[in-house]
Amino acid sequence: MLLVQPITVRHFSDPGCPWAYSASPSLATLRWRYGTQLDWQLTLIGLTERAQQYVDRGYTPQRQARGYRNFRIYGMPFQTQPKHHVAATSRACRAVVAARLQDPALGDAAFRALQLMQFTTPLVLDEDGDLATGLRRVPGLDALAVVARIDDADVLEAYEADRALARTAAGSPTEFQGKSAATDGPVRYTAPSLVFERDGRRLEAGGFQPIEAYDVILANFDPTLERRPPPEDPLEALDEAPSGLVTAEVAEIMRAGLFPADRGATEDALIDAAARGDVVRVPVGDDAVWLAARYARDADRFVRASSIAAASGVMPPAATS
Repeated sequence: MLLVQPITVRHFSDPGCPWAYSASPSLATLRWRYGTQLDWQLTLIGLTERAQQYVDRGYTPQRQARGYRNFRIYGMPFQTQPKHHVAATSRACRAVVAARLQDPALGDAAFRALQLMQFTTPLVLDEDGDLATGLRRVPGLDALAVVARIDDADVLEAYEADRALARTAAGSPTEFQGKSAATDGPVRYTAPSLVFERDGRRLEAGGFQPIEAYDVILANFDPTLERRPPPEDPLEALDEAPSGLVTAEVAEIMRAGLFPADRGATEDALIDAAARGDVVRVPVGDDAVWLAARYARDADRFVRASSIAAASGVMPPAATS
C-alpha cells in the first residue's frame, strides 16, 4: 500500500485570542473530516509579553468581558465575569510549549484547556497557580511540572522560535487579504491562521475563516484526499475526542450541506445520550463540554478540575499588577 505524506497544517494561534477560540468548531470539523491526512503543527504567536501592552491599548477587565458577548454568535461558551486584571499571554503560551515538548498531543490538549480557562472561568493567563488549575483538565499531564518549566531555557528557545515564525507574514496571502497584524513590529499571522504545506506547495487561510475556506483550500490542494462525511450520531464525534467537545463543535461536525449547523437538534441528541449514561456533561461558561462515557475516568478528572476553575477567582478584586 502506497503511503501518502500528510499535509502539514501550521496552526498559528494564541490561547488569549477570542477569534481563535471561536474558530474551534471549524477546526474540530477539519480534524473529523480529514483525520491523519492532516499533520497539525501548533505554533504559538505570543500576543503579549506584558499585561501593560493591553492596558496601553485601552483594555480593561470590563471591556474584555463585554467584548466576549460579541463572540457568542459563533457558538463557543463564554462567561462574562470580569477578571481581576488584564493578563498577558506569554506565560500561557510557554506552558503550552512545555507540554508540547513532552508530547505534541499534550501541547494541543494544554492549548485547549487554557482556552477554556481563559474564556469560561475567572482565572488569568499570567498567574502560574491559575495556569496549573486550568491544565489539570488534561489527562496524562503533570500540570505543576509543566508550569514549573515555563522559564526553562529550552522552553524559552522553542517559544521564541514560534514567535519568530509567526512574524513572517509580510508579503503573504494573509497580509494581502488584510488578515495579518503588525502591532508589535514585524508583520505577523493573526490567530487563528492555517498554512497548508506539502512537498514545497503552500496555501494559506489567514485569520478567522469559515469552514468553507479551509475546505476549498484542501479540495484544491489534493482532490484525492478522503473526506469523511458527517457522523449520524454525536457519539461518533465524541468517541474520537478524549478531551470532549462543546455543543457548537459537535453541531458543526454533524452539519451537512450549506445550511447552518442545527445546534438545537444536536443538543437534544446530546441530552438524550446523557440521560442514557452514554455521555458526561460538564458545564463551562454558558454551555458545556460533552465527553463520551468511555472516557469516564478522565471525565471525572475534567469535572473536578472544571469545578475548581469555575469556583476560583470568586473573590474581591485584586490590585492590577
